[in-house]
Amino acid sequence: MAAVSASMVKELRERTGLGMMECKKALVEAGGDIEVAIEDLRKSSGMKAAKKAGRTAADGIVAAKVAEDGSYGVLVEVNSETDFVARDDNFLAFVGKVVDKAFEDKQGDVAALMAGELESAREALVQKIGENISVRRVSVVEAEGAVGSYVHSNNRIGVLVALKGGDVEVARDVAMHVAAVNPLVAKPDDMSAELIEKEREIYTAQAQESGKPPEIIEKMIDGRIRKYLAENSLTEQAFVKDPDTTVGKLLKSAGADILGFVRLEVGEGIEKEEVDFAAEVAAQLKG
Repeated sequence: MAAVSASMVKELRERTGLGMMECKKALVEAGGDIEVAIEDLRKSSGMKAAKKAGRTAADGIVAAKVAEDGSYGVLVEVNSETDFVARDDNFLAFVGKVVDKAFEDKQGDVAALMAGELESAREALVQKIGENISVRRVSVVEAEGAVGSYVHSNNRIGVLVALKGGDVEVARDVAMHVAAVNPLVAKPDDMSAELIEKEREIYTAQAQESGKPPEIIEKMIDGRIRKYLAENSLTEQAFVKDPDTTVGKLLKSAGADILGFVRLEVGEGIEKEEVDFAAEVAAQLKG
C-alpha cells in the first residue's frame, strides 16, 4: 500500500473542499492515487455536498420556539438557495430539528449547535435536495418577565421580545410590532452616539442652507434629532394595533418594561449573485 503524505492530503483537500480525515481515508482506499480518490469522492454524498457549499443560500425561513412559561425562546434562520426548497417538507423538517436542538440546549452558537448529528443531517439534505442548505443565525433570549415571539406568515421575518414584567401575550404583540415596523433600538437611550452624530451632521448641512440664524438652526437640528429618535425607537413608536398609543405606553399599562428584542429577516445582508441564465447557456454553446 502506497504511503499517504501530508502534502497529498493537502492537495486533495484544496481540490475537493472536503475534510482532512475524509481526504486521508479516500487516499488510503485509492492506494495513494489522487485522481482515483477524486473519482471515488465524486460518487459520494460528501463530495456532492461540498460542491454545493459554494452556492449562495439567500432564501429560506426563520422559525421560533418559546418555553411554555415564557422564560426563554430561540429564533433561527436556515437558508436555502430557492424559495421552492424553503417550502419543501424535508427542508421544513430539518428546520424543526434545528429549532428543537437550539431550544433544548439553549444554544446560540451555530458551530456548537451543528456539531455532530445536525451537520450530518444537513449534508444528507443537501445530497437529497440538490441545493446548498445553511444554518446562518441562532438567537437565544431569556427574561425575568416574559419572552414572546412572532413569525410573519411568510416565515421570512421572525422576532423575539424580552420583557421585565408583563406576560407572553403582551410580548407577542410587541414582537408583531417589531416585525412590521423594524425599529433600530428598544429605547432612545440605546441609540449609539456615533449614529446620532452622523444624523446631526446631515441635519446641520441641510439646515445651514436655510440661511436662518445659528440659534434657530440649532433648535431645528435638535428637533430633527428628537424626531429621528422617536421614529426609530421601539418605545416611542405608535403601536401598530392601536396607533393612538405608543409601545411604551402599552408596556407601562401592562406593568412591563422592554429588555430587548431580536429581529431576523431571511437573507438580510447577503449579496445574492444575479445569474443571467440565457447568457450563461449562450456562452456554453459558444464554447
